[in-house]
Amino acid sequence: MAAAVRVLRGAAAGLTAAAGRRALGSAPPGVAVGRGGRGSRRAPLAAAGALGGLGLWLWRRQAAMAASEEDEEEKELRQRFMAPPVSGLRELRRRRRELRSRMELLIMETQAEVCRALAALDPGAAFAVDTWERKEGGGGISCVLQDGEVFEKAGVNVSVVFGQLSEEAARQMRSRGKSLKAKDGKLPFCAMGVSSVIHPKNPHVPTMHFNYRYFEIEEADGTKQWWFGGGTDLTPTYLNEEDAVHFHKTLKEACDKHDLKLYPKYKKWCDDYFYIKHRGERRGIGGIFFDDVDSPSKEEVFQFVKSCAKAVVPCYVPIVKRHCHDSFTPEEKLWQQLRRGRYVEFNLVYDRGTKFGLLTPGSRIESILMSLPLTARWEYMHTPPESSKEAEILEVLRNPKDWVH
Repeated sequence: MAAAVRVLRGAAAGLTAAAGRRALGSAPPGVAVGRGGRGSRRAPLAAAGALGGLGLWLWRRQAAMAASEEDEEEKELRQRFMAPPVSGLRELRRRRRELRSRMELLIMETQAEVCRALAALDPGAAFAVDTWERKEGGGGISCVLQDGEVFEKAGVNVSVVFGQLSEEAARQMRSRGKSLKAKDGKLPFCAMGVSSVIHPKNPHVPTMHFNYRYFEIEEADGTKQWWFGGGTDLTPTYLNEEDAVHFHKTLKEACDKHDLKLYPKYKKWCDDYFYIKHRGERRGIGGIFFDDVDSPSKEEVFQFVKSCAKAVVPCYVPIVKRHCHDSFTPEEKLWQQLRRGRYVEFNLVYDRGTKFGLLTPGSRIESILMSLPLTARWEYMHTPPESSKEAEILEVLRNPKDWVH
């Protein structure tokens, strides 16, 4: 009898795993879910029948537990994420001690937290949730809100991709000082991150961008290189010093939890990175930016990235609430369109993330170009009047300020 009960428990465990896969609906992008043959569901019933009443009772009990587990998993998915994780919730739990799994959970949770905060500000609109697969390995989840009352376009994307690094992408990394030793021209990699750009309708509400990512690459000798990157920055159409101070102070507090040297270092990096060279001006009033960070330790850098990701909502949402119902003129809307033109120029000409996405085989172009506004404008030789509010923001973009001292 004991041996038969062990067989039955094993069969019921199989049912539990199958129920867990069903809890995810269709297979998550990048995860293959096998399907058993027609006889696969008969095995536990046959085992139960062989054991008589006790066996049938045990089988029903295990089936009920499996159904309950399925309900709990569905509930957790709805509460925590916008869609099932690319790697699958069960796989992430199984590998929950590994940093790659923890990072994937962090970017999924960040996506959901930001989407829900934005949706609460624009209740008449809704995020379209779009899951996609990359045939070379991995996939992603794109959440995009368009034509709302508050947000003209707001996108929050997650991607988890792996495979072989393209030669173009490898060249881009080597140009930043990376020493990458390929084997037979191949470099296995894994990259994951959450990226967002939010373009409000009202010109008195700033555009905001954030991105946090993890990259891992395996060299010819089996050595793994890893690094984190990311940042959060603000691009106002008109300067509001109170908003600028709030934004930068919130990011500084997140950095200061880990090292007082981080905020000034990454604030300067942000000012230098988001520089439109051909215009001689920054894209916005900055924030923080960092890349290729691989010290002091993987755990310490991860905790820092986590603090930065958790600062996204508190640094931005109060600014949106403060200004989303401000009145504005057609002239102010026109200036917003011209500033968006500058945003487009930076993203398409200089942004490394955009370039990496376009150079990675199988990338999803719609998600990469999600950062572009619905509308923008380019006027020939446009120059704002001296001492105007438009000239005021240009002065700050040409000469970055210290907002927290």
